[in-house]
Amino acid sequence: MGTVEVPVLIVGGGGCGLAASNFLSDHGVDHLLVERHADTAHVPKAHYLNQRTMEIFRQHGLDAPMVEQGAPLELFGKLRWLTSLAGDGPMDAQHIHEIDAFGGGSLRERYAAAGPVLPVKLPQVRLEPILRATAEQRRPGRILFGHEMTGFTDEGDRVVAEIRERATGETTTVTARYMIGADGGRTVGGALGIEMRGVPALLDVTTAYFTADLSQWWQEGTLLTHFLHADDPDLCSNLIEMGPSWGKACEEWVLHFPPMDADRHDEESVVARVRELLGLPELELTLHHVTNWTVQALVAERYRKGRVLLAGDSAHRQPPTVGLGLNSGIQDAHNLAWKLAAVLDGRADDTLLDTYEAERQPVCRLNVDWAVSAASHHQAVLDTVGLGPHAPAQRRKRMFASYFEQSPIGEVVRARTAEILDTHRAGCQAHDFEIGFNYEQGALVPDGSEPPARVPMRDVYQPTTRPGHRLPHAWLEQDGRRLSTHDLTGSPAGFVLITGERGGAWAEAAAQVAEKLSLPIRSVRIGAGGEFADAEGGWARVREIAGDGAVLVRPDNHVAWRSMGAADNPAQLLADAFSRILQPRITADSASASAS
Repeated sequence: MGTVEVPVLIVGGGGCGLAASNFLSDHGVDHLLVERHADTAHVPKAHYLNQRTMEIFRQHGLDAPMVEQGAPLELFGKLRWLTSLAGDGPMDAQHIHEIDAFGGGSLRERYAAAGPVLPVKLPQVRLEPILRATAEQRRPGRILFGHEMTGFTDEGDRVVAEIRERATGETTTVTARYMIGADGGRTVGGALGIEMRGVPALLDVTTAYFTADLSQWWQEGTLLTHFLHADDPDLCSNLIEMGPSWGKACEEWVLHFPPMDADRHDEESVVARVRELLGLPELELTLHHVTNWTVQALVAERYRKGRVLLAGDSAHRQPPTVGLGLNSGIQDAHNLAWKLAAVLDGRADDTLLDTYEAERQPVCRLNVDWAVSAASHHQAVLDTVGLGPHAPAQRRKRMFASYFEQSPIGEVVRARTAEILDTHRAGCQAHDFEIGFNYEQGALVPDGSEPPARVPMRDVYQPTTRPGHRLPHAWLEQDGRRLSTHDLTGSPAGFVLITGERGGAWAEAAAQVAEKLSLPIRSVRIGAGGEFADAEGGWARVREIAGDGAVLVRPDNHVAWRSMGAADNPAQLLADAFSRILQPRITADSASASAS
């Protein structure tokens, strides 16, 4: 038996755990990651990396291979409803409706203006190898697949865990100052007695992962295609392309459908079911994997207990609607990494880690609730208009017949249905959920201002520099080089103080505070006479501060504090702000505060 001492132990090598490893390495934090499986995921799972997640990967130098391997917006930016993919019946292969989704089509300009990078479609089966490779490059010998944690104790000043190599049975004792539970809720949360609260079983689903040539029937540009069958509700399903090529060249697919009887899970029965659902009885396909799973809506009652912190599916599980599951987990890791770095190198008090729960739990709880609402609304709408699997059989048949009727009645039925189905934009155009989420309490100093007004469907993002919100993106120029406001901060620079063109006093204050507190604080001026030019006037439109004001931005690109204008004693004001940010006192009330 060996013994290893490490600042941070990560349990779980899925998307969240591997992201945490990469982020911690970028912050210079040594750590050990253990994963019980011998390799990364063999099934696609999540497949949409939203704009905020891609910004995070870009900040940590991880985005290039994802963009290279993933599908661009023009190849996935729609949601479609069809009767089936193919078939020669009167109701087969009929187009019902489509809407732009997740930044595609008419949404693209709005998304492009809001951030330095666009969303990418990349299934988890391809994302995780990228994250594993970079994690191993950044921390050689510290990423241990095929190793499982068999038990642990929190001894107050450290966590002691027993790790077993599954191939050999050899055990190692790992002592860590902190542990991240990113194991999908398999062991860590339960061992701590932390309950998952919510709905444990919303829906049972069967998923088939297969290879087939669907180029003859596939419509390019679709993130997800819903099949709604006129006669048999059990034939309602949805199809998702999984690469590695995209569009009509796509080789691999996932089909979600109602669960089959337990005695029909053999390969022959599943292949027959896939052919039936797609309307392609002679389709040649190779079945890779069949998964029977339960859709859940759960949030952990606590994200931290002692020296153990939960992240990803260990902390929250939700329906795939809106695509916030994996993205939330990666954003958990992003929030946590800089805080662990600050605590471990002595720049911040241990209480900074309490702000992880205070910030992330309300956001993730709202994400879960929103996903449940979007899924429920989609089903209710389909059933209400008579297209859904739960609509009475005779009504469903009449609705399909009238929908495709070439008559004034058919026209009005299609128009009414289109308007109703477009309300699903709260699920597939939720831009404000993707990048507009904010923290009301935590490692920040509220300034008493109200958040910007929000559209009920949350399909419109409103940029703001209000504390707790993501720093608005704007393009800047320096010596002929174009960069985003998001490029001003990050792991090497720590905090950044952004000032207006008359912000000289704030720059001097930042230098004084940095020296006094031994903190990495970078000050930059944007505008006339500053280091950076406001390339397109974008910063002036979103900064909200005056020319002599300042915005303090955390390493994760969330605003920590701001001053709308000049101050009598800027150094003292800034030092007080850092004290509140890095030595917070989180109360029970603030820890349970709801996200806006």
